[in-house]
Amino acid sequence: MANLEDFGFGTQIRKSPYFDATVRWGAKGFSVYNHMYIPRDFGDPEQNFWNLVNEAILCDVAVERQVEITGPDAAKFVQMLTPRNLSKMAVGQCKYILITNADGGILNDPILLRLAENHFWISLADSDILLWAQGVAINSGLDVQIGEPDVSPLQLQGPKSGEIMAALFGDEIRDLKYYWLRELDLDGIPVVVSRTGWSSELGYEIYLRDGSKGDALWERIMATGLEFGLKPGHTSSIRRIEGGMLSYHADADIHTNPFELGFDRLVDLDMDADFIGKAALKKIKEEGPKRKQVGLILSGEPLSGPNTRFWDIKKGDDVIGKVTSAVYSPRLKQNIALAMVAAEHAIFGSDVEVQAHLDTITGTLTQFPFYDPKKQIAAAS
Repeated sequence: MANLEDFGFGTQIRKSPYFDATVRWGAKGFSVYNHMYIPRDFGDPEQNFWNLVNEAILCDVAVERQVEITGPDAAKFVQMLTPRNLSKMAVGQCKYILITNADGGILNDPILLRLAENHFWISLADSDILLWAQGVAINSGLDVQIGEPDVSPLQLQGPKSGEIMAALFGDEIRDLKYYWLRELDLDGIPVVVSRTGWSSELGYEIYLRDGSKGDALWERIMATGLEFGLKPGHTSSIRRIEGGMLSYHADADIHTNPFELGFDRLVDLDMDADFIGKAALKKIKEEGPKRKQVGLILSGEPLSGPNTRFWDIKKGDDVIGKVTSAVYSPRLKQNIALAMVAAEHAIFGSDVEVQAHLDTITGTLTQFPFYDPKKQIAAAS
C-alpha cells in the first residue's frame, strides 16, 4: 500500500478533499489537472474499465473545479461565455457547453449547472476559466460575482451506480433525470447530485459543499457500495474514447473550433443574445471548417496504453492530420482512436498511415462513438 511519503508532493499543487482517502484505497499514481492532483492509477487500467462497465467505480474528480457566477446579471453573463443557447435552461438543469474566445477557439468544454435563477456553476475541464470569466466581467457592465466555491465533485459511475445511490439517498433519487441536479444532504454532509459524468455509462456526480468532510463522504460511499461491487477507480481512457468523449488539451484546445468537432448543435448563431466569438464562428461556418474530427481503427498489436504524444497521420507523403487519443479496447478487441484530419481527407473508410512512436501502422477512418453511439446507456432512466 502506498504511503504519502512515497510521492514527491509539494504545496504548490493542491490536494483534493479526498486525497488521503484515495491513497488509503490504493491510488498508485497521480496527474495534475487544474492545478490539483488527480488519481490516475489504481492498478490495471483494463480491470478499472471492466469494474466501470460491469459494476461501478468511485473517482476523485475534485479537479473539476467550479466557477461560481451569481448576481442579478448572472444568466446574461453566462450566455456571453458560450455559443450554446441557454434561454430555455431551467433551474435544476445541467448542460454541456463550450466556452469560446473571440476567434471561435474552444477554451473549455464544461458542464454548466443552474442551481437557482441567478446562481450557476461551471464545472471545468482543464483550463483557467475562473481567470477568463473574471477578466471578461471587468468591462462587461454586468452585475455579477465570480469566484471558486468550496465544492469538490466525485464521480460514481457504472451500471450499479443507481442502486448505490438509492441505498445512499433513498429510492427517489432514481427519478433524477439525465443532466438534471438536486441539492441533498447525506448524514449532515451537504451535496449537489447530478446525473452526469465522464464515462458514457450510467452515472452520477456528487458535489461536496464542505471540503472538511471529504474523507467522511468517500468512506460513506465506499462502505455503502461494497455489496454492489463498488471499487475505487479513475476516469477510464478506454471507455471515454469508446464513447467519443473529448479530453481538453488532447482532442481540442484553444485552436480548435466547434465545427471541426461536429458540435454544430452547441452553437446558435441565430439567437438574439451576443456571445464571445459569434462573428468568428459565423465566418467559419460560412467558409466551412478546414479540419474535421474522425474516428480511427488502428491495426497491429494491442496498444500497451494511451498515446502520450500526437501521432502524425499520412496519406502518401503528406501529413494530413494527427491522432489525438488512442487506446486498445478489450471489449471491441481493437485499437481505437480519435483524430483530427484535413477536411478534404475526412472520408470514412479511407486508409491512412500513422506514425506511432517509431512504428508506422495502418489505420482506417471511421465514424465514432465506437460503442453505444446514441448514448443510450448513460441516458437510460
